[in-house]
Amino acid sequence: MTPTKKTKKSGAAPASGATAAGLTNKLGIDIDPELVVLALTHRSFAHEAGGLPTNERLEFLGDTVLGLTVTEALYRRYPDLPEGDLARMRAATVSQRALASVAREIDLGQYILLGRGESASGGADKDSILSDTVEALLGAIYLCHGLEATRTVIHRLVDPLIEVAANLGAGLDWKTSLQELAAQVGRSAPEYQVEGVGPDHARKFTATVLIDDEVMGTGTGSAKKHAEQAAAESSYQVLLRYRDGKASDSKKSGDVKGSATKHDSDKARPKN
Repeated sequence: MTPTKKTKKSGAAPASGATAAGLTNKLGIDIDPELVVLALTHRSFAHEAGGLPTNERLEFLGDTVLGLTVTEALYRRYPDLPEGDLARMRAATVSQRALASVAREIDLGQYILLGRGESASGGADKDSILSDTVEALLGAIYLCHGLEATRTVIHRLVDPLIEVAANLGAGLDWKTSLQELAAQVGRSAPEYQVEGVGPDHARKFTATVLIDDEVMGTGTGSAKKHAEQAAAESSYQVLLRYRDGKASDSKKSGDVKGSATKHDSDKARPKN
């Protein structure tokens, strides 16, 4: 089937050539500027503008293309894994938090069209809005270029997430995975200490992970949960090296030195 190259004029928010060009450069593919704007139009903006079309239909389409592409990639890369493990890895790869991390890597939040209330409440950095917009953009790419070109973009964006999914535990997040790994190596459950600085609309958080009263890692983020996940990821890396016998000589005494720091904008790539 040949995808539709153009959609009829929708009455979407006026397209900004600079916005479309800046975003498509980051994605590495040209997209019809009108479709770009439609993909960026959150329902809060559409409502305030008098009922403009939203990005929800494109999101629906992009979600389907993303799911198919990731499912096929997992099936081919892990021929010996049972269906349950493949399903777990797919869920981790296309999760709201995972796609939001992709959005933050390309600074997608600055382009999203939000209503005044949603914008004031920090909507441009909400996982739900960011992940939905990623899917809407994938839907727009599919309409412009078809499945193969969209697959290429998806692999460029989410292949690192597939690597992460292969290392995460059943909980599909770093905090759960760290807790599982700590139990596996006979350590106490992780404890989190979080501090926030700055005004409410631009607050930054730093989380510290302690295991057996020892600082294991730190992380920063624009929300408490992001900072905790970033800290859990950095701590997971340290504890994984300990488990695999790659820690420093302090391993002999049962201590894990060399805590790490992780920012929620860093690309996550667990090491085996």
